[in-house]
Amino acid sequence: MAKVIISCAVTGSAHVPSMSDALPYRPEDIAQQAIAAAKAGAAILHLHARDPEDGRPTGDPSIYQRFIPIIQEATDAVINITTGGAVTMSVQERLAAATVFRPEMCSLNMGSINFAFFPAASRIASWKFPWERAYVEGSEDFVFKNSFRDIGHILQTLRPLGTRFELECYDVGHLYNIAHFLDRGLLDPGFFVQMIFGILGGIGADLDNLMFMKQAADRLFGKDQFSWSVLAAGRHQMPFITQAALMGAHVRVGLEDSLFIAKGALATSNAQQVEKTVRILSEMGHEPATADEARALLGLRGPASPTCDDPAIDRRTRMRRP
Repeated sequence: MAKVIISCAVTGSAHVPSMSDALPYRPEDIAQQAIAAAKAGAAILHLHARDPEDGRPTGDPSIYQRFIPIIQEATDAVINITTGGAVTMSVQERLAAATVFRPEMCSLNMGSINFAFFPAASRIASWKFPWERAYVEGSEDFVFKNSFRDIGHILQTLRPLGTRFELECYDVGHLYNIAHFLDRGLLDPGFFVQMIFGILGGIGADLDNLMFMKQAADRLFGKDQFSWSVLAAGRHQMPFITQAALMGAHVRVGLEDSLFIAKGALATSNAQQVEKTVRILSEMGHEPATADEARALLGLRGPASPTCDDPAIDRRTRMRRP
C-alpha cells in the first residue's frame, strides 16, 4: 500500500494539563495544533473539546464551535468528532457536538471497558488545576460504558446524517461487536476499524496481539471488506504504528494517545508526532494520504459547512473566535 492515512488525535480526555505543557485545551490552541498537524501530513483530525479555563473535558457544542470552523477554514482535513467524550459523560453529552456539527466521521467505541490511567498520578509532581488529581486517581474505578443499546443509539442517530465511523476496538470482543452490528444492518461494508493497544483495561501492547487482532478481523469480516488503523498508548506508540504500517495498516498518533516523541522526551506538539510518522512511513516507501485520498479510501461524503447547525450556538460563539 503506497498511501497511508495518518489520523491525529489532538487532545483527548484522559491526559490532564499537568502532564504536559504541550497538551492543548484552549480552543485557539486546539485549532492551532490541529492545523499544524494537518499541514504536517495528518489527513484525519480526531477532536475532543476541553473547558478553556481549566482543561476539563467537555461535550459542550459551543466550545467545539470555537475551534472547528477555524480548522475547516485553514485545512481540508477530515474532521472526526468523538462520541467517546470522557468516561465521566453520559451518552447524551457525548453525542451533543456530533449531532450539532454533523461531521463526515465520528469515533465510536465498540464496547464497554475498564478505562484506567491512575498509575500516572504518581509521576505528577504538581497539579495545575484542582480537578485533575481526583480525576486521574479516580480512574481506578472508571468503567467506560458503551452497551449494545448505546452503540445502536449512536449509529441510528448519526448514520442518517451521512456520518461514517472510526470504530474503536480496545479488545478482540469489540471486533465481534462490529460483526453483530453488521448482521443487524447498522454498519455498512467498507467500515474503518481502529485497533487500540496499551490502555489499562484493554488489550495489551504486545506485537503478538496486533497479529491476533488483525487475524480475527480478517476471519470475521474478510480481508478486503474493511480498512484498518492502529494506535498504541504511551511508549508503545511509535513501535506499534511502525509494525502496523509494515502490515498494511493506516496509523493514528497524537497527544491524546501519547505525550512523548521519544523515550523520556515529551513531544512539543501534535505536529511533531505527525512529522516523525511521515519520516517512518517514507523509509518504507509509503506516502501520507491526502484528506481527499482518505475520503475516497473510506467512502466519506466530504466536508460539511464550517458553521454548526444550531444558530443559537453560532451566534453566541462567533465573536469569541481568535
